[in-house]
Amino acid sequence: MRCFYCGNLESKVVDSRSTEDGTAIRRRRECLKCGKRFTTYEKIESVPIVVIKKDGSRQAYDREKLQRGIMNACASRPVSMDTVDGILDKIESTVHNSLEREVSSQKIGEMVMDELRKIDEVAYVRFASVYKQFKDIDTFKAELEKMMGKKN
Repeated sequence: MRCFYCGNLESKVVDSRSTEDGTAIRRRRECLKCGKRFTTYEKIESVPIVVIKKDGSRQAYDREKLQRGIMNACASRPVSMDTVDGILDKIESTVHNSLEREVSSQKIGEMVMDELRKIDEVAYVRFASVYKQFKDIDTFKAELEKMMGKKN
């Protein structure tokens, strides 16, 4: 495994354990050159998911891309990386269990918003504002009112 910091190809495993849901193995590694530690995850390779975009084009599902979107929504919020990983794992599990090889970006966006709504309302609104492409303050206000209505 290539060191994240110096690029050296040799490292040793310092700690190895299953993730909470048992779908991956988390390994703490130490670079044999620079001595820094980094984490890797080993997962079972599965059937690739194809995402159907709004314009009808198709592209391979990219966990890191979705993770960046969620992390942007959660910036400066009390949401841990483990929580974000949990959201991603739940979405991937749902898609794989549906036995569909293709899923719309809209469906994935809705699943992310459902999960964010449960853990952090500000992160939810941030994600929704980008995902739903609010055109003006009235659409933003309508979404907030809808969210407030579900709380009551």
